[in-house]
Amino acid sequence: MRVVLAEDLYLLRDGLTHLLQAHGFEIVAAVESGPELQHALTELRPDVAVVDVRLPPTFTDEGLQAALTARRAVPGLPVLVLSQHVEQLYARELLADGTGAIGYLLKDRVFNAEQFVDAVRRVARGGTVMDPEVISKLLASNARNEPIGQLTAREREVLELMAEGRSNAAIAQRLFISEGAIGKHTASIFTKLGLTPSDDDNRRVLAVLAYLNGSLRPR
Repeated sequence: MRVVLAEDLYLLRDGLTHLLQAHGFEIVAAVESGPELQHALTELRPDVAVVDVRLPPTFTDEGLQAALTARRAVPGLPVLVLSQHVEQLYARELLADGTGAIGYLLKDRVFNAEQFVDAVRRVARGGTVMDPEVISKLLASNARNEPIGQLTAREREVLELMAEGRSNAAIAQRLFISEGAIGKHTASIFTKLGLTPSDDDNRRVLAVLAYLNGSLRPR
């Protein structure tokens, strides 16, 4: 699996390079600036990009903007963003095209190599991986949204885990209840939010994230 890595801090960039190589990934480019990243993504077309948001020259959002530009040139290009902070604007921009193959993780909440490597692989396969803090922020911004207000406490738990990119089986394991019970909660959530149910995990996640992102709201 071919990876483009963008991180301005040498030690972190080198550490991520060695970590991914140790798990069988091929690092086709490891860059430190926004212009270098955009060139690498459009020219090399990797299987997945791992991108820091704030890169030289201005240290604002060069990494994100380079990734978004590359996804417009190469639709569906898998991108996993690493950030120090929860920025709703960044999350919303990533979710805007609704095609999936995206991730948003907080650097200080990646606790082990397996978690990070699994996220990279899931995004590369077209899945969606969102840090729970990102989902909490999106939910908080929808606090006055009447349909979400109709959800029970358990349904909100299921919704948050679903939005993180988890399957029914994974949610059931996390909440210590049966997969059948999760299926019933999921059906209820989709009914209350006015969404079309789907047996495809990734399509379901995208539908929920699109709703939270504001693009599937009833008018």
